[in-house]
Amino acid sequence: MNTKERAILLMHCPDKIGLVGEITGFLQSNNGNIISLDQHVDPESNEFFMRIEWDLNGFIIENQKIGEFFNTLIAQKYDIKWRIAFADAVPKMAVFVSKYSHCLFDILSRYESGEWKVEIPLIISNHDKFKHVGKRYNIPYYHIPITKDNKAEQEKKQLDLLRKYDIDFSVLARYMQILSDDFISHYPNKIINIHHSSLPAFAGAKPYESAYKRGVKIMGATAHYVTAELDAGPIIYQDVTPITHKDSIKDLKRKGKDIEKIVLSKAIWSHLNNKIISFRNKTLVFGS
Repeated sequence: MNTKERAILLMHCPDKIGLVGEITGFLQSNNGNIISLDQHVDPESNEFFMRIEWDLNGFIIENQKIGEFFNTLIAQKYDIKWRIAFADAVPKMAVFVSKYSHCLFDILSRYESGEWKVEIPLIISNHDKFKHVGKRYNIPYYHIPITKDNKAEQEKKQLDLLRKYDIDFSVLARYMQILSDDFISHYPNKIINIHHSSLPAFAGAKPYESAYKRGVKIMGATAHYVTAELDAGPIIYQDVTPITHKDSIKDLKRKGKDIEKIVLSKAIWSHLNNKIISFRNKTLVFGS
């Protein structure tokens, strides 16, 4: 079976009897062969969530009309919030970076190897440190320095670039700048950030040194969508690695970088494969 010829529906709505039957019936009646179906009901909010993927070979409704038909026949009836994606689509991802290279190189390695089905049309940085990396991968590199006095002007340049390259979502690969509320509002749930688990307990310029002095027993990372509240957006993925008394500050930094790369890559993978539904500052991530 050609995996490219598939559609994916992500949806949520107040839970009601018969929802699964209605949606699967809609697909079946239009000759849609369901490949996978994941569902969940949140008992606190009584909200129903579903991710359903089906084969488009022989599907009666044309791709560009599926959303219109679903909205008219099903979504309006049940007050469903939904979106449809197609497996053959190749998203365009912008990468933002500052002075740390580990996440950037991990992303570019997965991109170059073909592990991810994604385009990276540009890299944006507030430093010119990795300009040579852009040349190496033949990706345009934009150096846009930011100060407190020029932030609004420079963010406008960044937004203009994202529009120019028709960017679908962005990844902050250890981009050490706080995005303005206005910038974030243009891409809700489309900016992914990574930070180490030392926040908020060990904030400041030397978090690893502070964590070492306290004798931490784990080192972890959190990947999340960016919201106006700093580092408080919907969490996509988290993981930890053990720390012992034998680990030096250098070991903590090495392990911290490793876990950041892994966590960020898994978050990007889930986003690329349309496995995430955001709801009330939380996410549901279907599958792995």
